[in-house]
Amino acid sequence: MPDDHDAETTLLRQKDYEQPSAFTPENLLREARRQKALSEKSVPEVCLLDPDGDIVRHLKATGAARRNPHWPGYHTTLYDFDLDGRTVGVVGCAVGASFAVLVAEQLFASGCRLLVSVTSSGQIVPQGAPPYFVLIEKALRDEGTSRHYRPPADDYARLRPALRESLREAFDDCPQPVHPGAVWTTDAPFRETEAAIAAAEQAGLLAVEMEAAALYAFAEARERPVVCLAHVTNQMATVEGDFEKGEADGSHAALRAVAAVAHALAPLEASSRNGSPLPGE
Repeated sequence: MPDDHDAETTLLRQKDYEQPSAFTPENLLREARRQKALSEKSVPEVCLLDPDGDIVRHLKATGAARRNPHWPGYHTTLYDFDLDGRTVGVVGCAVGASFAVLVAEQLFASGCRLLVSVTSSGQIVPQGAPPYFVLIEKALRDEGTSRHYRPPADDYARLRPALRESLREAFDDCPQPVHPGAVWTTDAPFRETEAAIAAAEQAGLLAVEMEAAALYAFAEARERPVVCLAHVTNQMATVEGDFEKGEADGSHAALRAVAAVAHALAPLEASSRNGSPLPGE
């Protein structure tokens, strides 16, 4: 019987990263539209993942969210809302690496051209008192989904360099600070041991969250533009009064950060409509 190491390497040997998947998001969405009697229509070009669901709840409570009637996803609801003169699509509560990438695949197959993720995260190397944001430049791959998209040789998945450069001064006017840096992506938040946190701190990781490494591995493999922001809101409940995001559960600040990303990348998005690919496409 193979030992655990042999079993792991056997699984990794079965990954052919150049071979296309037999199961595609396009085909899944085709069948979902058939079953739900939906017409095919593109989603907004800019879409947002809101794992906590606070942004969606805020938009619904203020009457700003409109349920997209053409979204065929089996597991999610897509809402449209207006942000600085553009329509943005948002999916809430897709928590964790595999769920986030499943939705990302479907959004890009449906016409999305830029995906932004804003996830709450736990503070590791402090950049001030929470809440604040981290523009995730790279994420430690301590989850499984990224290994289906990129070989495990590199411990980190990264924001595409052209996107990072375009966002260098994008957040100067945001109400909460946005710090560039690295994070730790985990599949198991309740296995964030003291030893693991200390190792992450030693590596200079600013925060821990659950989606970015997989989203960036997907973005690299599929050549899609994805930007991940971590909203540092807590110290893993090691102090009382934790998990405070700010006004409207942090939605106002998060939407300003999303607007800053969309504005900074708008010239690239416009050029892509004229035939030049967005960085990552």
